[in-house]
Amino acid sequence: MVGYNLRPRQRNGLVSKQEDPPVLESNNTPAKPSKESKPTMGELNRKVQTIIAKSSWWDRYGVDWCIILLSVCALLPIAVLLLRSDDWGPFLIGLALLGLIHSMIKTKISHLAAHGALCKSKGWNTIWQYLFIEFFGSFSAVSSMDIHLKVHHPYTNIVGLGDSAIWRVPFLPCFTYMFVAPLLLPPLTPVVAMGNLIVDKKFVAAVKCLIVVTCGLVANVWFIMWAGAMTCTKAIICILVYRAPMEIPYIHVNIFQHIGLPMYSRENHPPRLQLMCNGALNLTRAPIINWFFGHSLVDCHVEHHLFPTLSDNMCAKVKPVVKEYILGHGLAYQEEDYWDRLKLFVKKYKELMVNAPPITEFIGIQ
Repeated sequence: MVGYNLRPRQRNGLVSKQEDPPVLESNNTPAKPSKESKPTMGELNRKVQTIIAKSSWWDRYGVDWCIILLSVCALLPIAVLLLRSDDWGPFLIGLALLGLIHSMIKTKISHLAAHGALCKSKGWNTIWQYLFIEFFGSFSAVSSMDIHLKVHHPYTNIVGLGDSAIWRVPFLPCFTYMFVAPLLLPPLTPVVAMGNLIVDKKFVAAVKCLIVVTCGLVANVWFIMWAGAMTCTKAIICILVYRAPMEIPYIHVNIFQHIGLPMYSRENHPPRLQLMCNGALNLTRAPIINWFFGHSLVDCHVEHHLFPTLSDNMCAKVKPVVKEYILGHGLAYQEEDYWDRLKLFVKKYKELMVNAPPITEFIGIQ
């Protein structure tokens, strides 16, 4: 198993006074380590590749496309119909349905597109990235690659790199951060996207992003004006309103699955398999979030970090094998209830989201 000690370190002017990392214990008790061989990423990869090789196109991509298309086709006509209602109740339900559709496109589909998990073709995946991340999601596809694929995944829970510090806003109190501030993300998202590109001096990408995002927003406003028979101003307000609510669980998912778990220094961290087992967590008992955000972001996040190019359905398909291998070799398999994590973060908000995290010292594989 992985051995480690916790030694509080000073970073960015803050000193953590915690003796242990504030994380819930896993519900899955590791089995006795296998005496035949030490756990390796290569061995687990061979097991997963065997499953992938035997899987059809339907398993690898079709199921997710079916979920996406069925959800949009089922909810969109109802939402449009309700938007035309003169009563507030049906009208608000219509906005809520539009919010769910947008959340699926902006989160589930954009995430799969970023990882090239929507189809085998690299060319089509590039098209999907710009369509779903920029046109529909109002963010930068280039920044998504830089932040998510080039930093977060290779350096998961490495302090100063993939430690999820981007989600910390220490000057905000608990309730404001957890339940109010996320509602401001819709208007801030394109601004942050442009700011990232300008700071990185990617001016050509910034111009392209501005054009695509603007076209997407204009198309969105036009659609709402047509669907709800309303003015441009009212359409813009409606867009900001229906995009906001699902940003609350979006923030929760991003912080629950990494913050509070062991953090390592760049110079001293375990091999990839142990790093992902210790640094990623699956969220359970969140069926609505799981449906609209996808397995890879919710209940199969450990599998996603180990095999990031797999689609949501394939993450769910390999999960039993991955879980059995990890637990069978005595490694940690982090899996916690969404609502338990929420209560933990509210209770220990200062320790988790304000103070600098303690750095876990990696000793070695025993």
